[in-house]
Amino acid sequence: MVRAFRGATATEPSAVPTPDTGADATPAGASPAPDAAPGAGAGAGADAATGTAEQARATRPRLGRDLTLIAVVIAVLLAGLGVGGVFLYRTLYSPTAFVQHYLDLLSTGHAADALQVPGVAIDRSVMDAAGLPKNASEALLRKAAMATLTDVEVRSEHTDGGVTDVTVDYRAGGYAGTTTFQVESAGSIGVLPAWRFARSPLAVVDLTVHGSMTFQVNGFRLDKRQVALAGSEVDPADPVPMLMFTPGLYSVRVDTAISYSPGVAVLSDAPMKNVPVEVQTEPTEKFVSTVQSRVDDFLDQCATQRVLQPTGCPFGFVVQNRIDEPPQWSMITAPKITVVPHGEDWSIPAATGTAHIVVDIRSIYDGSVRHVDQDVPFTMAGTIDISPTGTASIQVTAVDGD
Repeated sequence: MVRAFRGATATEPSAVPTPDTGADATPAGASPAPDAAPGAGAGAGADAATGTAEQARATRPRLGRDLTLIAVVIAVLLAGLGVGGVFLYRTLYSPTAFVQHYLDLLSTGHAADALQVPGVAIDRSVMDAAGLPKNASEALLRKAAMATLTDVEVRSEHTDGGVTDVTVDYRAGGYAGTTTFQVESAGSIGVLPAWRFARSPLAVVDLTVHGSMTFQVNGFRLDKRQVALAGSEVDPADPVPMLMFTPGLYSVRVDTAISYSPGVAVLSDAPMKNVPVEVQTEPTEKFVSTVQSRVDDFLDQCATQRVLQPTGCPFGFVVQNRIDEPPQWSMITAPKITVVPHGEDWSIPAATGTAHIVVDIRSIYDGSVRHVDQDVPFTMAGTIDISPTGTASIQVTAVDGD
Protein backbone atom coordinates (compact mmCIF):
# COMPACT_ATOMS: atom_id res chain seq x y z
CA MET A 1 0.00 0.00 0.00
CA VAL A 2 1.26 3.23 -1.02
CA ARG A 3 0.76 5.95 1.53
CA ALA A 4 0.73 9.48 0.33
CA PHE A 5 1.97 12.31 2.54
CA ARG A 6 0.87 15.84 2.14
CA GLY A 7 3.56 18.04 0.87
CA ALA A 8 5.60 15.15 -0.36
CA THR A 9 5.82 13.14 -3.47
CA ALA A 10 5.37 9.46 -3.56
CA THR A 11 8.82 8.97 -4.90
CA GLU A 12 10.60 11.09 -2.22
CA PRO A 13 11.34 9.07 0.82
CA SER A 14 10.59 10.63 4.11
CA ALA A 15 13.96 9.90 5.60
CA VAL A 16 17.39 9.16 4.15
CA PRO A 17 19.69 7.13 6.31
CA THR A 18 23.24 8.56 6.65
CA PRO A 19 26.26 6.44 6.16
CA ASP A 20 27.71 5.02 9.32
CA THR A 21 30.98 6.97 9.70
CA GLY A 22 31.35 6.62 13.44
CA ALA A 23 30.67 10.37 14.05
CA ASP A 24 27.65 12.56 14.06
CA ALA A 25 27.16 14.55 10.92
CA THR A 26 25.63 17.96 10.87
CA PRO A 27 24.46 19.36 7.58
CA ALA A 28 26.27 22.45 6.40
CA GLY A 29 24.76 25.55 7.85
CA ALA A 30 22.86 23.63 10.50
CA SER A 31 23.17 24.53 14.14
CA PRO A 32 24.10 21.90 16.67
CA ALA A 33 21.26 20.29 18.42
CA PRO A 34 20.20 22.09 21.55
CA ASP A 35 20.76 19.08 23.62
CA ALA A 36 24.36 18.48 22.49
CA ALA A 37 26.59 16.93 25.13
CA PRO A 38 28.67 19.37 27.29
CA GLY A 39 31.99 17.76 26.35
CA ALA A 40 31.65 18.61 22.70
CA GLY A 41 34.80 20.70 21.44
CA ALA A 42 36.95 19.98 24.56
CA GLY A 43 39.62 18.32 22.48
CA ALA A 44 40.43 21.52 20.55
CA GLY A 45 40.65 23.57 23.78
CA ALA A 46 43.10 21.12 25.28
CA ASP A 47 45.35 21.42 22.25
CA ALA A 48 45.35 25.24 22.52
CA ALA A 49 46.22 25.13 26.24
CA THR A 50 49.08 22.74 25.57
CA GLY A 51 50.53 25.10 22.94
CA THR A 52 50.36 28.10 25.27
CA ALA A 53 52.21 26.22 28.03
CA GLU A 54 54.92 25.17 25.64
CA GLN A 55 55.30 28.75 24.46
CA ALA A 56 55.59 29.95 28.09
CA ARG A 57 58.19 27.31 28.83
CA ALA A 58 60.16 28.43 25.73
CA THR A 59 59.86 32.11 26.68
CA ARG A 60 61.22 31.70 30.23
CA PRO A 61 64.79 30.66 29.18
CA ARG A 62 64.99 33.51 26.70
CA LEU A 63 63.92 36.00 29.38
CA GLY A 64 66.50 34.57 31.77
CA ARG A 65 69.20 34.91 29.14
CA ASP A 66 68.19 38.50 28.43
CA LEU A 67 68.22 39.40 32.11
CA THR A 68 71.62 37.75 32.54
CA LEU A 69 72.98 39.67 29.54
CA ILE A 70 71.65 42.93 30.92
CA ALA A 71 73.23 42.20 34.29
CA VAL A 72 76.57 41.43 32.61
CA VAL A 73 76.41 44.64 30.61
CA ILE A 74 75.63 46.65 33.74
CA ALA A 75 78.49 44.96 35.60
CA VAL A 76 80.89 45.74 32.73
CA LEU A 77 79.75 49.36 32.66
CA LEU A 78 80.15 49.68 36.43
CA ALA A 79 83.58 48.09 36.23
CA GLY A 80 84.52 50.46 33.41
CA LEU A 81 83.32 53.40 35.45
CA GLY A 82 85.33 52.14 38.41
CA VAL A 83 88.47 51.69 36.35
CA GLY A 84 87.92 55.06 34.72
CA GLY A 85 87.39 56.65 38.10
CA VAL A 86 90.58 55.15 39.45
CA PHE A 87 92.44 56.28 36.34
CA LEU A 88 91.08 59.82 36.61
CA TYR A 89 91.90 59.91 40.32
CA ARG A 90 95.49 58.81 39.81
CA THR A 91 95.93 61.04 36.78
CA LEU A 92 94.26 64.21 38.03
CA TYR A 93 93.38 64.11 41.71
CA SER A 94 95.87 61.87 43.55
CA PRO A 95 98.96 62.97 45.56
CA THR A 96 101.05 61.69 42.65
CA ALA A 97 99.12 63.88 40.20
CA PHE A 98 99.64 66.84 42.55
CA VAL A 99 103.41 66.31 42.57
CA GLN A 100 103.48 65.77 38.79
CA HIS A 101 101.68 69.07 38.28
CA TYR A 102 104.35 70.84 40.33
CA LEU A 103 107.14 69.14 38.38
CA ASP A 104 105.46 70.00 35.06
CA LEU A 105 105.57 73.67 36.05
CA LEU A 106 109.29 73.40 36.82
CA SER A 107 109.91 71.54 33.55
CA THR A 108 108.33 74.36 31.57
CA GLY A 109 109.99 77.13 33.55
CA HIS A 110 106.80 78.47 35.15
CA ALA A 111 108.54 79.50 38.36
CA ALA A 112 105.87 81.96 39.50
CA ASP A 113 103.13 79.35 39.07
CA ALA A 114 105.20 76.73 40.89
CA LEU A 115 105.47 79.09 43.86
CA GLN A 116 101.66 79.27 43.96
CA VAL A 117 101.30 75.50 44.39
CA PRO A 118 99.96 74.91 47.94
CA GLY A 119 102.78 74.26 50.40
CA VAL A 120 105.63 75.55 48.21
CA ALA A 121 105.95 79.10 49.56
CA ILE A 122 107.54 78.96 52.98
CA ASP A 123 107.16 81.15 56.04
CA ARG A 124 110.35 82.65 57.46
CA SER A 125 109.54 81.37 60.93
CA VAL A 126 109.30 77.83 59.55
CA MET A 127 112.71 78.24 57.95
CA ASP A 128 114.17 79.44 61.22
CA ALA A 129 112.66 76.48 63.08
CA ALA A 130 114.11 74.11 60.47
CA GLY A 131 117.61 75.55 60.94
CA LEU A 132 117.59 77.36 57.61
CA PRO A 133 118.69 81.00 57.22
CA LYS A 134 115.47 83.00 57.39
CA ASN A 135 116.98 85.85 55.38
CA ALA A 136 117.47 83.67 52.28
CA SER A 137 117.01 85.54 49.02
CA GLU A 138 114.36 84.53 46.47
CA ALA A 139 116.53 85.65 43.54
CA LEU A 140 116.90 82.09 42.16
CA LEU A 141 113.15 81.38 42.17
CA ARG A 142 112.73 82.56 38.60
CA LYS A 143 112.88 81.06 35.13
CA ALA A 144 116.18 82.77 34.23
CA ALA A 145 117.97 80.88 37.03
CA MET A 146 116.44 77.44 36.37
CA ALA A 147 118.05 74.54 34.51
CA THR A 148 116.17 71.97 32.43
CA LEU A 149 114.15 69.24 34.15
CA THR A 150 113.34 66.16 32.05
CA ASP A 151 112.57 62.42 32.20
CA VAL A 152 110.29 62.80 35.21
CA GLU A 153 108.96 59.41 36.33
CA VAL A 154 107.10 58.53 39.52
CA ARG A 155 108.74 55.63 41.29
CA SER A 156 106.34 55.05 44.18
CA GLU A 157 103.52 56.43 46.31
CA HIS A 158 103.21 55.40 49.95
CA THR A 159 100.78 56.70 52.56
CA ASP A 160 101.51 56.55 56.28
CA GLY A 161 98.93 58.22 58.47
CA GLY A 162 97.95 61.54 56.97
CA VAL A 163 101.12 62.00 54.88
CA THR A 164 101.82 60.48 51.47
CA ASP A 165 105.40 60.06 50.26
CA VAL A 166 105.75 60.39 46.49
CA THR A 167 109.17 59.39 45.16
CA VAL A 168 110.17 60.68 41.73
CA ASP A 169 113.12 60.05 39.40
CA TYR A 170 114.26 62.74 36.95
CA ARG A 171 117.16 64.38 35.15
CA ALA A 172 118.02 67.93 36.19
CA GLY A 173 120.36 69.69 33.80
CA GLY A 174 121.60 66.31 32.60
CA TYR A 175 122.19 64.92 36.10
CA ALA A 176 120.07 62.01 37.35
CA GLY A 177 118.31 62.51 40.65
CA THR A 178 115.65 61.11 42.97
CA THR A 179 113.50 63.08 45.39
CA THR A 180 110.77 62.10 47.85
CA PHE A 181 108.02 64.66 48.40
CA GLN A 182 105.63 64.71 51.35
CA VAL A 183 102.00 65.49 50.50
CA GLU A 184 99.02 65.92 52.81
CA SER A 185 95.31 66.58 52.41
CA ALA A 186 94.15 70.17 52.01
CA GLY A 187 90.43 69.38 52.21
CA SER A 188 88.40 69.23 49.03
CA ILE A 189 87.07 71.35 46.22
CA GLY A 190 83.48 70.22 45.87
CA VAL A 191 83.70 66.43 45.68
CA LEU A 192 87.31 66.48 44.51
CA PRO A 193 90.23 66.05 46.93
CA ALA A 194 92.78 68.86 47.34
CA TRP A 195 96.43 68.47 48.34
CA ARG A 196 99.37 70.48 49.59
CA PHE A 197 103.02 69.83 50.32
CA ALA A 198 103.40 68.79 53.94
CA ARG A 199 107.01 69.92 53.66
CA SER A 200 107.96 72.70 51.26
CA PRO A 201 110.05 71.47 48.29
CA LEU A 202 112.27 74.55 48.53
CA ALA A 203 115.88 74.30 49.71
CA VAL A 204 118.70 76.79 50.42
CA VAL A 205 122.13 77.16 48.87
CA ASP A 206 124.53 78.95 51.25
CA LEU A 207 126.91 80.41 48.68
CA THR A 208 130.33 81.90 49.41
CA VAL A 209 132.23 83.35 46.46
CA HIS A 210 135.84 84.42 47.05
CA GLY A 211 137.39 87.02 44.81
CA SER A 212 134.30 88.48 43.20
CA MET A 213 131.22 90.43 44.20
CA THR A 214 129.35 89.14 41.15
CA PHE A 215 128.62 85.60 40.00
CA GLN A 216 126.31 83.64 37.72
CA VAL A 217 123.84 80.88 38.49
CA ASN A 218 122.82 78.94 35.37
CA GLY A 219 123.90 82.01 33.40
CA PHE A 220 121.80 84.42 35.48
CA ARG A 221 124.11 87.17 36.77
CA LEU A 222 123.83 88.24 40.42
CA ASP A 223 125.62 90.66 42.74
CA LYS A 224 126.14 89.97 46.44
CA ARG A 225 125.03 93.51 47.23
CA GLN A 226 121.71 92.87 45.50
CA VAL A 227 120.82 89.56 47.15
CA ALA A 228 122.38 89.88 50.62
CA LEU A 229 120.31 91.22 53.49
CA ALA A 230 123.05 93.75 54.31
CA GLY A 231 122.91 95.17 50.79
CA SER A 232 125.86 97.37 49.85
CA GLU A 233 127.30 96.88 53.34
CA VAL A 234 127.70 93.13 52.86
CA ASP A 235 131.04 91.63 53.86
CA PRO A 236 132.48 90.05 50.68
CA ALA A 237 133.56 87.04 52.76
CA ASP A 238 130.07 86.33 54.12
CA PRO A 239 127.97 83.55 52.56
CA VAL A 240 124.84 84.56 50.68
CA PRO A 241 121.83 82.25 51.34
CA MET A 242 119.39 81.81 48.46
CA LEU A 243 116.25 79.73 48.09
CA MET A 244 116.10 77.22 45.25
CA PHE A 245 113.53 74.81 43.85
CA THR A 246 113.71 71.08 44.50
CA PRO A 247 114.44 69.36 42.25
CA GLY A 248 116.86 71.53 40.33
CA LEU A 249 120.44 71.88 39.17
CA TYR A 250 122.22 75.15 39.92
CA SER A 251 125.59 75.76 38.31
CA VAL A 252 127.55 78.56 39.97
CA ARG A 253 130.41 80.22 38.13
CA VAL A 254 132.28 83.51 37.95
CA ASP A 255 133.25 85.16 34.69
CA THR A 256 134.37 88.77 35.05
CA ALA A 257 137.22 90.85 33.67
CA ILE A 258 139.13 90.27 36.91
CA SER A 259 138.31 86.73 37.99
CA TYR A 260 136.80 83.48 36.83
CA SER A 261 135.94 80.05 38.14
CA PRO A 262 134.78 76.84 36.52
CA GLY A 263 131.17 75.91 37.17
CA VAL A 264 130.31 74.31 40.50
CA ALA A 265 127.14 72.22 40.12
CA VAL A 266 124.66 72.05 42.99
CA LEU A 267 121.90 69.41 42.70
CA SER A 268 118.95 70.34 44.89
CA ASP A 269 117.35 66.95 45.53
CA ALA A 270 116.08 67.19 49.12
CA PRO A 271 113.38 69.59 50.35
CA MET A 272 114.25 71.98 53.19
CA LYS A 273 117.95 71.20 52.98
CA ASN A 274 120.79 73.70 53.45
CA VAL A 275 123.59 73.18 50.92
CA PRO A 276 126.85 75.10 51.66
CA VAL A 277 128.84 75.90 48.52
CA GLU A 278 132.20 77.65 48.36
CA VAL A 279 133.62 79.00 45.11
CA GLN A 280 137.23 80.16 44.84
CA THR A 281 137.96 82.33 41.84
CA GLU A 282 141.22 82.69 39.94
CA PRO A 283 142.56 85.81 38.26
CA THR A 284 141.98 86.16 34.55
CA GLU A 285 144.89 86.53 32.16
CA LYS A 286 143.68 90.02 31.38
CA PHE A 287 143.76 90.93 35.06
CA VAL A 288 147.27 89.57 35.55
CA SER A 289 148.44 91.42 32.45
CA THR A 290 146.93 94.63 33.76
CA VAL A 291 148.64 94.21 37.14
CA GLN A 292 151.94 93.50 35.39
CA SER A 293 151.61 96.67 33.36
CA ARG A 294 150.72 98.73 36.44
CA VAL A 295 153.72 97.36 38.38
CA ASP A 296 156.04 98.03 35.45
CA ASP A 297 154.83 101.62 35.30
CA PHE A 298 155.30 101.99 39.03
CA LEU A 299 158.88 100.69 38.93
CA ASP A 300 159.67 102.93 35.99
CA GLN A 301 158.46 105.86 38.06
CA CYS A 302 160.67 104.69 40.90
CA ALA A 303 163.63 104.77 38.54
CA THR A 304 163.09 108.45 37.83
CA GLN A 305 163.83 109.35 41.44
CA ARG A 306 167.44 110.47 41.67
CA VAL A 307 167.99 109.35 45.23
CA LEU A 308 169.69 106.33 46.72
CA GLN A 309 166.43 105.11 48.30
CA PRO A 310 163.49 105.91 46.00
CA THR A 311 160.42 106.63 48.13
CA GLY A 312 157.95 103.77 48.40
CA CYS A 313 159.98 101.64 46.02
CA PRO A 314 161.24 98.08 46.51
CA PHE A 315 164.86 98.80 45.64
CA GLY A 316 167.63 101.14 46.81
CA PHE A 317 171.36 101.52 47.39
CA VAL A 318 173.18 102.07 50.67
CA VAL A 319 176.51 103.89 50.97
CA GLN A 320 178.58 105.03 53.96
CA ASN A 321 180.07 108.01 52.20
CA ARG A 322 178.88 110.96 50.21
CA ILE A 323 177.87 111.11 46.57
CA ASP A 324 179.01 113.80 44.19
CA GLU A 325 175.92 113.76 41.97
CA PRO A 326 172.43 112.30 42.33
CA PRO A 327 172.33 108.67 41.15
CA GLN A 328 170.69 107.51 37.99
CA TRP A 329 168.41 104.53 38.12
CA SER A 330 167.08 102.31 35.37
CA MET A 331 165.20 99.01 35.22
CA ILE A 332 167.05 96.07 33.76
CA THR A 333 164.56 93.28 34.48
CA ALA A 334 161.06 93.84 35.76
CA PRO A 335 159.67 91.21 38.13
CA LYS A 336 157.42 88.59 36.56
CA ILE A 337 154.12 89.16 38.30
CA THR A 338 151.65 86.50 39.39
CA VAL A 339 148.37 87.11 41.19
CA VAL A 340 146.78 84.79 43.73
CA PRO A 341 143.58 84.97 45.83
CA HIS A 342 143.96 86.67 49.18
CA GLY A 343 140.72 86.48 51.10
CA GLU A 344 138.22 88.45 49.06
CA ASP A 345 141.01 90.36 47.33
CA TRP A 346 144.31 89.43 45.66
CA SER A 347 147.99 89.45 46.41
CA ILE A 348 151.24 89.48 44.46
CA PRO A 349 153.61 86.78 45.70
CA ALA A 350 157.29 87.58 46.05
CA ALA A 351 158.95 88.24 42.69
CA THR A 352 162.47 89.26 41.84
CA GLY A 353 163.71 91.99 39.51
CA THR A 354 166.86 93.90 38.73
CA ALA A 355 167.45 97.64 38.79
CA HIS A 356 170.65 99.44 37.75
CA ILE A 357 172.36 102.34 39.44
CA VAL A 358 175.05 104.72 38.24
CA VAL A 359 176.58 106.98 40.88
CA ASP A 360 179.93 108.47 42.01
CA ILE A 361 180.74 108.00 45.67
CA ARG A 362 183.31 110.23 47.40
CA SER A 363 185.15 108.90 50.39
CA ILE A 364 184.79 110.95 53.53
CA TYR A 365 188.12 109.62 54.75
CA ASP A 366 190.39 110.58 51.87
CA GLY A 367 188.17 112.29 49.32
CA SER A 368 188.67 109.64 46.69
CA VAL A 369 185.85 108.97 44.23
CA ARG A 370 184.54 105.53 43.42
CA HIS A 371 182.42 105.21 40.31
CA VAL A 372 179.53 102.75 40.79
CA ASP A 373 177.81 101.29 37.72
CA GLN A 374 176.09 98.09 38.78
CA ASP A 375 172.93 96.02 38.88
CA VAL A 376 170.83 96.02 42.04
CA PRO A 377 168.68 92.88 42.49
CA PHE A 378 165.53 93.25 44.56
CA THR A 379 162.52 91.25 45.65
CA MET A 380 159.06 92.71 45.89
CA ALA A 381 155.54 91.61 46.82
CA GLY A 382 152.18 93.33 46.84
CA THR A 383 148.50 93.39 47.64
CA ILE A 384 145.59 94.27 45.40
CA ASP A 385 142.35 95.67 46.78
CA ILE A 386 139.26 95.78 44.60
CA SER A 387 136.88 98.62 45.34
CA PRO A 388 133.08 98.21 45.10
CA THR A 389 133.28 99.97 41.73
CA GLY A 390 135.77 97.39 40.44
CA THR A 391 138.88 99.59 40.61
CA ALA A 392 142.11 97.82 41.61
CA SER A 393 144.43 99.45 44.13
CA ILE A 394 147.95 97.97 44.11
CA GLN A 395 150.40 98.29 47.00
CA VAL A 396 154.00 97.20 46.35
CA THR A 397 156.48 96.52 49.14
CA ALA A 398 160.06 95.29 49.36
CA VAL A 399 160.68 91.88 50.83
CA ASP A 400 163.01 92.06 53.83
CA GLY A 401 166.48 90.65 53.37
CA ASP A 402 167.00 91.83 49.85
